[in-house]
Amino acid sequence: MSYKWLKWLILWIPTIVIGVWEYVRHAFLLPYISMDLGNLLAPVFVFSVTLTLLRSLFKKLEGMQNSLKQQEVMKAAFEEREQLARELHDGISQSLFMLSVKLNKLDKAATPDDAARTMEEIRNTVRHVHEDVRQSIGNLQTPPAAPDTNWLQSLHNVIGEMGLASGIRTEVDWQLQDGMLTAKEKIELLAIIRESLMNIRKHAEADAVTIKAEAVTDRGDGKHCFHCSIEDNGVGVDEQKLEKKGKYGVKMMLERAHSMGWALQITSKESGGTVVNICGGGKKR
Repeated sequence: MSYKWLKWLILWIPTIVIGVWEYVRHAFLLPYISMDLGNLLAPVFVFSVTLTLLRSLFKKLEGMQNSLKQQEVMKAAFEEREQLARELHDGISQSLFMLSVKLNKLDKAATPDDAARTMEEIRNTVRHVHEDVRQSIGNLQTPPAAPDTNWLQSLHNVIGEMGLASGIRTEVDWQLQDGMLTAKEKIELLAIIRESLMNIRKHAEADAVTIKAEAVTDRGDGKHCFHCSIEDNGVGVDEQKLEKKGKYGVKMMLERAHSMGWALQITSKESGGTVVNICGGGKKR
């Protein structure tokens, strides 16, 4: 029995019972039961019959609620695993692979100078892996941005998490009002920005990043629209390689955008660097 039917039965059974009781009382029981006694017995009789009929329905409803709670627990566990997978994406695995390559190179070093240079590269790679692991642990321990957190405050927190403030010049031009997007949309957009900044820090070799966001013309369907871009001046990106297996960070960005009904595009600039564009509609007015 569906939840919809349960609701209708719970609504109608008391009504039907009181109707049947009043009909039987007036048609057959008036010679035996006075009006005062009938009025007194009516709520007792209706309550007893209704409780008897609804017990199984309430039991089924409780079972459905318990099942829903179990599904919510499983969903929460799955989301935690998805979050862990996002944090342990291709950056760490690539760094470990490069570490193994450099160790092999160290074994084959022909001169002490070659060995010293390779050891320095290994130290840098280990340092990079260490930073990635610390960042992943930090992201897992950090709760998502609260719905009432100011946009600029949230953005600067993300920039600080990525370690960009000290090494990469970051410019923020944020024209979206706090109430422009829902809490969930805000969390998802900040997560995409965080992943974009992580990729810039790891792969772009950039020294400047610009984050822009603005409201755009209403599409006429009762929704405000927004456009957000994350632009760097690094080495650019090979767009054909973005869909390859192992690009888990990019995949999760695309999945986040798709789940919100947004369009996300990653392109290289002719002048050098990469632009991540996110376009979507905010909550209805």
